[in-house]
Amino acid sequence: MSIQVLKPKFHTEECLEEIKECLDKGWTGMGFKTVEFENEWKKYTGHKYAYFINSNTVGLHLAVHILKMENNWQDGDEIISTPITFVSTNHAILYENLTVKFADVDEYLCLDPVDVEKKITDRTRAIIFVGYGGRVGKLDQIIEICKKYNLKLILDAAHMAGTKVNGITPGTWDGVDVTVYSYQAVKNLATGDSGMICFNDERNDKLARQMAWLGINKDTYARSNKGTYAWKYDVDYVGYKYNGNAIMAAIALVQLKYLDEENARRRSIVEMYNQAFKDNKNIKIISAPYADECSYHIYELIVPDREALLNKLAEHEIYGGVHYRDNTEYSMYRYANGTCPYAHEVSQKIITLPLHMWLTEADVQKIISVVNGFLQ
Repeated sequence: MSIQVLKPKFHTEECLEEIKECLDKGWTGMGFKTVEFENEWKKYTGHKYAYFINSNTVGLHLAVHILKMENNWQDGDEIISTPITFVSTNHAILYENLTVKFADVDEYLCLDPVDVEKKITDRTRAIIFVGYGGRVGKLDQIIEICKKYNLKLILDAAHMAGTKVNGITPGTWDGVDVTVYSYQAVKNLATGDSGMICFNDERNDKLARQMAWLGINKDTYARSNKGTYAWKYDVDYVGYKYNGNAIMAAIALVQLKYLDEENARRRSIVEMYNQAFKDNKNIKIISAPYADECSYHIYELIVPDREALLNKLAEHEIYGGVHYRDNTEYSMYRYANGTCPYAHEVSQKIITLPLHMWLTEADVQKIISVVNGFLQ
């Protein structure tokens, strides 16, 4: 049987029971389960505010949109971001007619604080920090930079469901203005597709809820929650259709119960990989500053010839992957090509190995054997 690079595990019967409640109740849209999951996520993470949305991508857009609106940013103003990420991180900046200013990455594949500070100009308004692979990187230093230059900080926590430092969720750290999570189909807390936006203040949380529901000042659940459907509402903004739904929230409620247990299993697999590869001179392991509490959404190595290793793995029905291509290689971001040399270098050599709940000990040992055997 082949070994996939990513394969989500769903607790199927429990998920179906939660979904059945939605169907029996006749409520599959926002409200009911979405509210329940928001409350559970706040308990789990310590976030004061949490709003369930239909993807991480729309959450990033909401974050940029609201911060721009509330702080009077102008078209063309800059947000510093990473070139090593899925393009949605940087598209969210362009949606608002702002400019992506790329900074290089560090040994954790997260933003390098030294290069970030070099890239700040009088047009810089915010930083988007991506917790790549679930790692916190040097987020604490980025927070200090934001405070020093009066910049807003958006934490793209798409990979970070369950990541903690000394028991604390990084998105709740002082200085993080908004955190956006992903519960996309292959994430640690997988649904079909959904996400959560967690502002650190009540006003922006309220705006996120309104903007995600077309700018309407009362959503359908709020208008139906007192027994009589209150049909009258106002529309204050040109908003979007970004809300989450009860079916996805129902799945998320079940998946959340197993998140810590499954992240612990991920860490044990990562430790097996790290121990096996640590003495191989042809492999560079990407570590985590707080490895014992990292969610480890993906596991990556830097190797001399990625394509050859991918082909060798495929010969053994092991399918690796690549996360991600240097965004400055894409035509629309090519204006920044050459500005982030380390990111460009590693993006040519990085490979993602299988890491998920379906891996057996034998699977892990097979992967290790093929990688070490090929790269010795």
